[in-house]
Amino acid sequence: MKYRQFTVFATSVAALGAASPAFAQTDAKPFEGIYVGGSFGYDVQPNDVGSRILFDRNLDGNFNDTVTTAAGANAFSPGFCNGAAIANVPTPGCTNDRDGIDYAGRIGFDVQQGVLVAGIVGEIGKSEVRDSVSAFSTTPASYTMTRKVDYNASLRGRVGYAANTTLFYATGGVAYAKIKSTFTTTNTANAFAGRGKDDRWGVALGGGIEQKLGRNFSIGMEYLYNRFRDNDYRVRATAGSAPATNPFILAPNTTGTDFRRSDRNFAWHSVRAVAAFRF
Repeated sequence: MKYRQFTVFATSVAALGAASPAFAQTDAKPFEGIYVGGSFGYDVQPNDVGSRILFDRNLDGNFNDTVTTAAGANAFSPGFCNGAAIANVPTPGCTNDRDGIDYAGRIGFDVQQGVLVAGIVGEIGKSEVRDSVSAFSTTPASYTMTRKVDYNASLRGRVGYAANTTLFYATGGVAYAKIKSTFTTTNTANAFAGRGKDDRWGVALGGGIEQKLGRNFSIGMEYLYNRFRDNDYRVRATAGSAPATNPFILAPNTTGTDFRRSDRNFAWHSVRAVAAFRF
């Protein structure tokens, strides 16, 4: 159901291409020039089964430690889930990561030589995707790390083949996102503090089809794969009101324990309708 509207739209674009107006036969370079426009679509995250929270117990910067109780047992033996915890135990499960709409504005410029089109496009917009991972301790307690996009932008090149007034193209380039990371827990004994940058750089790659409807207006469909390196958000658990036998501050290291996500990349697929006005 999520993609039915896009299938219908793509079929409409193809039909419009077959019935392109008479003006198109006399426009030698229908895709040359400056354009402004926008996009609206839906974003879907790839399956991140196996995601977990990693721990740096001795604060040496390596997140490969096991947090143990005073008796030497694994304090996180209840396990992990790739979503937001519903309760302080794993039995109810976790909520699914949230996919969602995306919308953006764009400006670009193309040069056309015969059937070949090359250009550059800049875009800024917003994605509603949200990604969480949770851990469960034997206390019992839950610990959830969540990230979402405040806004994102890209600067991409594009190259394509123009079949009269229908353009088939590939696109790719550098991308930027302002990603907000948060941490929640049902543990009320320890104290927790998060730290890390919000600015993330990555790539946006894909392709699409664009159909001219008039001398200055076009519509189309586009797919993008967006991936950002997101690996420096940390949460430190310190003593708070917990006793000295608490696993996060257990001797010999009484300073605390750092958390981070195991999945270093924040990625999603975008399928969107696009429209542009060419000057």
